[in-house]
Amino acid sequence: MDKSLQSGPRAAAAPGAAPRIHSLLVKPVSALCNLDCAYCFYRDRDSDPYGSAPLRRMSDETLEQLIEGYLFYSYPNSLFAFQGGEPMLAGRAFFERLIEYQKRYARGGGHAISNILQTNGVLLDDSWCRMLKEYRWLVGVSLDGPEAVHDRYRRGKPGGGTWKDVIRGLEALRKNGVEQHNVLCAVSQANVERAADLFKFFRSLGIDYIQHIPVAERDGAGRLLPFSITPEQYGRFLSETFDLWWPERRTVRVRNFDSIAEAIAGQPSSCTMRETCDSYAVVESNGDVYPCDFFVEKSWILGNIAVNSWSEIARSRRRYAFAAQKSSVPGACGKCEYQAICRGGCPKYRFDRQDYFCRAYQTIFGKAVPLLVKELASLWRALDRD
Repeated sequence: MDKSLQSGPRAAAAPGAAPRIHSLLVKPVSALCNLDCAYCFYRDRDSDPYGSAPLRRMSDETLEQLIEGYLFYSYPNSLFAFQGGEPMLAGRAFFERLIEYQKRYARGGGHAISNILQTNGVLLDDSWCRMLKEYRWLVGVSLDGPEAVHDRYRRGKPGGGTWKDVIRGLEALRKNGVEQHNVLCAVSQANVERAADLFKFFRSLGIDYIQHIPVAERDGAGRLLPFSITPEQYGRFLSETFDLWWPERRTVRVRNFDSIAEAIAGQPSSCTMRETCDSYAVVESNGDVYPCDFFVEKSWILGNIAVNSWSEIARSRRRYAFAAQKSSVPGACGKCEYQAICRGGCPKYRFDRQDYFCRAYQTIFGKAVPLLVKELASLWRALDRD
């Protein structure tokens, strides 16, 4: 690793208490993947600090340092999420060692350790699922809808479709009793006009926890790529999904709507709806640490776990500077009735200072907020009676 990157974050530590890093997003194989999705924002980036690295797999030494250091820092609640690329390419033995290290370095009774795996689902089989069930992992599977919809952009390396393999992976989770699993759906031009079809399809699979991620990527000249959706499309998509979800709201969870309800209650868990961008950190395969999945770039490196403690990383001036970016929003945001919910949106989508999806948020907030406010009030009254 570049020595200047090792020494920079230590020298740039900010004084005083730092906002806690509540969870880690770990990239055990960096951007390596067994698929070739057209809309992937992480693969083949000009800004990728590791694009020329001959080996992009986390070593056992780095893994042990990661687990030991973060368990000490994060006690009594430690959350690890594994993503990619495709994290399962690290191999099952890698994750078995991870579990052994977690057992070894857990800090006695009362230390809650949670693990999440976000995968494209292609490699899931009985042996993987038995391990995931035994240790009660939460598994997110990327699935964009029915076969023709999913296969439009989520292609395999030879160029073929991947839907059948993903469905087989979901079936393996179900067959082996991995009850904690959900679907992450990228909303692109393949499915943005099919909100009802998507909701009904996921419900037909027995999925009761759904996440939606909007796709808006640009080329080097700043032009939106063809698979990107418009704010108007995304607003309609969320609104139509909400109408279908509302009658099933007590049994089906949609992450987007959970996030709105949490923000209304003053307890936002979604980083998009927090005042600052500092709730989690990204750990790359060589131990480098960054403040956000969307900003794994040399200019934002916070340190390396072989050099810096988690307390030092948390106090990095770059972390403070990155977190503060979110509060710099256009004047129009300060006048918006929903500013306390969306907090100016996500910095990734601030193409012209304002979040690209602002109109989409206003559409869904206008529909969802009045109903969710009443729903939360009803739940609080019920709790008071108990």
